Amino acid sequence: MKTWQRFIDSYFLYSFKRDPVAVTSFSIFVFLVVISFMAPVIAPYSPYDTSTIDIMDSEIPPQWMEEGDERFFLGTDNMGRDLFSTLLYGLRTSVVIGIGAVLFQALLGIMVGLTAGYLGGRIDAFLMRIADIQFSIPYLMVAIITSAVFQIAFGVGRFEELALPLLVIIIGISEWPKYARTVRASVLGEKNKEYVEAARVIGLNRRLIVYRHILPNTLTPVLVISTIQVAQAVMSEAALSFLGLGMPITKPSLGSLINAGFEYVFSGSWWITLFPGSLLVTFTLVIILFGDWLRDVLNPKLYKG
Repeated sequence: MKTWQRFIDSYFLYSFKRDPVAVTSFSIFVFLVVISFMAPVIAPYSPYDTSTIDIMDSEIPPQWMEEGDERFFLGTDNMGRDLFSTLLYGLRTSVVIGIGAVLFQALLGIMVGLTAGYLGGRIDAFLMRIADIQFSIPYLMVAIITSAVFQIAFGVGRFEELALPLLVIIIGISEWPKYARTVRASVLGEKNKEYVEAARVIGLNRRLIVYRHILPNTLTPVLVISTIQVAQAVMSEAALSFLGLGMPITKPSLGSLINAGFEYVFSGSWWITLFPGSLLVTFTLVIILFGDWLRDVLNPKLYKG
């Protein structure tokens, strides 16, 4: 109860309630995440149930258009799937990949950053040179190369079956240096402070000092980065799927839906790409706006306590 009361009285919540952009973006984000995970309940059709899909229903325009069908509110895609249902399932896939990739890259980056920052010396130099090399290569290029390697290693068929966990790993591998550099900088500022010296004096082992005392004091910038990185991971998945290196068309994600409908834009079936694209832009925009607010409010130089 005391912890909850401190949160109620905190500057963080006070600032959040007074910022309409933060409230609106966070509310939209929560709404989209909730409806995506409730897709099996909300969606009138399942894009995975072939008994409800008829190829003769392909490219039906939205319900309010002249040739629309009342069964399909947002129309259908090129495979005859209800676009509204497919969007909900596709959003769920993109959210799972985005959150999973961020957890993976955060875990890897934090471990590397803690090790490099605390041990220093040659270990620090070696790990940071690896991070520098990866920073010098565009993250999307790293993701494309890694995805291509996985497809060669597992085969295209097997890759499609394991697409979701493999994309989590692929996107995570391409973005971990951001966490490593951030955590390393925080550790360098913390490891010589009095509370760390006191922990050494009383005989605590190195691992306990790092994970119990130093790590909690490096999590604020990690939280800010993670918020933005969810949007980045979702965009990366969309880019890879659009290039044919991500989720297959039979397993809808926002990226694979945009890819599936792109060639039909100029033939008149604009809704197949427009609706997934608009949802992707909205989802990433609200995350970025909330992340910007979070960065400002957690910046001690801007604290007005």
